[in-house]
Amino acid sequence: MPHLAPAIIHADDAIVVADKPSGLLSQPARGEERQDCLELRVQAQFPDALLVHRLDMATSGLILLARGPEMLRRMNHAFAQRTVGKRYVAVVHGLVASDRGEIDLPLAADSDNNPRQRVDREGGRRALTRYRVVERRGEGEGAVSRVELEPVTGRTHQLRVHLMSLGHPILGDVLYAPPQSAQLHARLHLHAAAIAFIHPERRIAMTFESVVPF
Repeated sequence: MPHLAPAIIHADDAIVVADKPSGLLSQPARGEERQDCLELRVQAQFPDALLVHRLDMATSGLILLARGPEMLRRMNHAFAQRTVGKRYVAVVHGLVASDRGEIDLPLAADSDNNPRQRVDREGGRRALTRYRVVERRGEGEGAVSRVELEPVTGRTHQLRVHLMSLGHPILGDVLYAPPQSAQLHARLHLHAAAIAFIHPERRIAMTFESVVPF
């Protein structure tokens, strides 16, 4: 069980914004030992809070919950219309060549290697990620780049697979980086650092940020 509890960044009658630690599930999974999750922990304080979107267990950062079915419907609509802005920060292996760019590669489940996803140019669902390099350091095998990421779509493991497809897997990624990466780094270096949206009730623009823990 993770020792860190999710921090409540904001709460009002319509929404809750929580900061999830790495290692905590977003919602319950199969098995009694996988029931502890951010959604249930937030519901202990706000019983009507419902998860609007998810983060991978290994990813930390901001998650939005809606207070009740109507607010959930409104926020789901906002996500479907892509009016919710999200910014992630990752540290990846190697020196990313371009200062900024787009990764437009369709993704599908890798049925032979669950829960991995893979690039599937024929049958995959479109996935688009924009990136910007904010720092490069080191050389040789120890070189890394810090990148800001904007997922335009929200596919499973999208950022992790897209960065791997560039030849720059995320540090500590047990699924998509070389095995020694997870041995050297205690956690996945991927954090949901900012989220921006129109409040579903007050109709005002709101932006929340979270300090990157790596």
